[in-house]
Amino acid sequence: MDNQPLSRGLDQPTIKVSDFEGPLDLLLHLIRNSEMDIYDIQITAITSQYLSYLHQMQDHQLEVAGEYLVMAATLMSIKSKMLLPHDPIDDEIVEDEDPGDPRQELVDQLLEYKRYKLAATELKQKEQARQLEFTREALAIPAGVESTELAPGLTLDQLQRAFSRVVKRKQMAEPINQTVKSETISISVRIDEVFTRVLHGAVLFEDLFDSAIGLDDLVTTFLAVLELAKHQAVLVQQDDLFSSLTLAVGPRSEEFAHDQFGTN
Repeated sequence: MDNQPLSRGLDQPTIKVSDFEGPLDLLLHLIRNSEMDIYDIQITAITSQYLSYLHQMQDHQLEVAGEYLVMAATLMSIKSKMLLPHDPIDDEIVEDEDPGDPRQELVDQLLEYKRYKLAATELKQKEQARQLEFTREALAIPAGVESTELAPGLTLDQLQRAFSRVVKRKQMAEPINQTVKSETISISVRIDEVFTRVLHGAVLFEDLFDSAIGLDDLVTTFLAVLELAKHQAVLVQQDDLFSSLTLAVGPRSEEFAHDQFGTN
């Protein structure tokens, strides 16, 4: 298809065939160039310009798509409705019925198309901006960085599931009437308590929560276990898949005790 500008007629805009994606796109272009209000289209002028465009295409032996011809027929129909006088007899029959503006349906289509066109433009701009961005690939873990492991084969998810079971058992065992406990224990104090208990011998994970009262105590104890495991002061282990979790002295327990209590 020829992309060169078509010949300019009297008071007609220069039009490139490749600039338009359909009859609504062409109409928006004509309305914008004529500085018309889209809500008050001068249907006679816009129809004349639209038909002139089709004639220019035919003069250049360009194939006119069927949708352009349908729009031409629609414009002619609207124009005729606006030019023909109303029959007084018909006005008496319909009385209070408002026939409406024959241009309204076309205006609605143009407004909807305009919204879609603006959205498409914004998406295209975002796509172009995204093409200018480069995502850095994931970096390898630097040498010398130690990853904290709870125990061989034991994952944090398993520890969380064990804690969830403890919480459920506590909730089921709670009495209907409870006394509100105003004092709460800090994580640092609970860390000292759990660590001291483990130093005296291996402890079952569930046994750490026996003295806990309320959800706050349960969470504080669980966070204390995570902190001790992180510093490898205690080792959380499981003998087999369905056995209970056990806390034992970790490989850095002496170092932790020295930092925490100032003792060897």
